[in-house]
Amino acid sequence: MGPLRRGLILSALLVLPASARAQDVCAKVRPDWDGAPVPAWEEAILLFGSPAALVLLFASALVLRFRSAWGALAVFVGWSLLVSAFTIYDPTGGQRIAAAAEGCIGSPALFVAIVMVIGVGLLLYTGRPKDDTPRA
Repeated sequence: MGPLRRGLILSALLVLPASARAQDVCAKVRPDWDGAPVPAWEEAILLFGSPAALVLLFASALVLRFRSAWGALAVFVGWSLLVSAFTIYDPTGGQRIAAAAEGCIGSPALFVAIVMVIGVGLLLYTGRPKDDTPRA
């Protein structure tokens, strides 16, 4: 029973600091977190509230207003970079992954889906040729 007990004690020592670290991560990443897991729609609202997403939403509205194909392409690339930054790139050194495991950061899947619908809509709307022929 010696090696089994020693293994259990060592695994307990490794698990306890990780849960304490995870609570510290959530306090840093989302200070107002209430302890409940964050659903996808709430995570989408939080991600759309970021300054970069607000700028891109404004740019998307301008592209729709002026119907610029090159503007739509630039905004689509901007949205792609933002989605990559939110999902792939982790400048916090693994804190985002630990916070997602703890539940204080939700899945960005809904945000990604909405952004892709916006991007495809922009490209389809601005890609159609304008009817500038004079009517006789």
